[in-house]
Amino acid sequence: MDSPASSLAQKLSREAESVCRHYLPNGRKNGRYWLVGDVQNTPGRSLYVRLTGPSSGPGAAGKWTDAATGEHGDLLDLIAANLNLSTLRDTLDEARRFLSLPRPDPPRHETLPPVPTGSPEAARRLWAISSPITNTLAERYLNQRGIADLQGLPMLRFHPRCYYQLPATAEQLGRQMWPALIAKITDTDGTLTGLHRTWLDPDTATKAPLDPNRKAMGNLLGNAVHMGPPCGVIAAGEGLETMLSLRQVLPRMSVAAALSGNHLAAYQPAAWVQRLYIAVDADKAGRIAANRLRDRASEAGIETIMLRPALGDFNDDLRALGIDRLRNNLSAQLESSDTPERVPERTG
Repeated sequence: MDSPASSLAQKLSREAESVCRHYLPNGRKNGRYWLVGDVQNTPGRSLYVRLTGPSSGPGAAGKWTDAATGEHGDLLDLIAANLNLSTLRDTLDEARRFLSLPRPDPPRHETLPPVPTGSPEAARRLWAISSPITNTLAERYLNQRGIADLQGLPMLRFHPRCYYQLPATAEQLGRQMWPALIAKITDTDGTLTGLHRTWLDPDTATKAPLDPNRKAMGNLLGNAVHMGPPCGVIAAGEGLETMLSLRQVLPRMSVAAALSGNHLAAYQPAAWVQRLYIAVDADKAGRIAANRLRDRASEAGIETIMLRPALGDFNDDLRALGIDRLRNNLSAQLESSDTPERVPERTG
């Protein structure tokens, strides 16, 4: 039986052109597509929405992709992004309003069936109830790490009360709900496979006093937190903050945070990758992981180039040396066509 969201998405797909004309009036129809700059209705041609096709599956009407950011989804996702709706309930209500459908009466005991802890389905549920990071504790945390440019990062969200499972032998801390930075883990097609959670201290906007204060859920092997538009050049590394720091200098390059040394070694670049930069953490485990990924990528015919920080990692460089020193260090290691001054501007 289809979920309410799936059913509404299919109904919207049958009205794809009307949806676009209503929410993206600055765009225009071009053959089977509606073209516009982005989900915020900026004039341009980066985002394209399929207007015809089946109601679901490959080539479905209503599917959209932003070539500049790599974002994609169905018309429910588009409505949520267009109106900055942070909950699934608000998005479904807006879709029903557009389609002139009544709100359903809530069941007396509306509960979701349980799913395995840490599973991809549990990750999808947590993602659905998380919010954009703008003006949140997660934004403050990243700003304190020197990461100021957080534009175009829909793969990062915030949850104010994210459950933390204490070890069975741990003393009761008195708090099992902590604010958390939520990062979406995807495969190379953009499908959510898991989440990475960084629990935060609401008093200091630093990491929470938990051990560990970071955990992944879902399927991480071969996948990563992908940031930026798909292109032939990508940079991959371990930590989320490490790759966000690199992105401060290279905001238009596609980057991937594999989240640990073992998972960096197992990271699977997309078929479209021609050149892979590998951000090497300056410790033994980091060098081993980077070398393993380099060897695998080279065997697959992908050009690989190591990027080495001046200190422990690129977030250390950003915080201790500043963005100009970080830019200069990276520029000396990049191919000339990929240096910060030469990365192509986003279209749209």
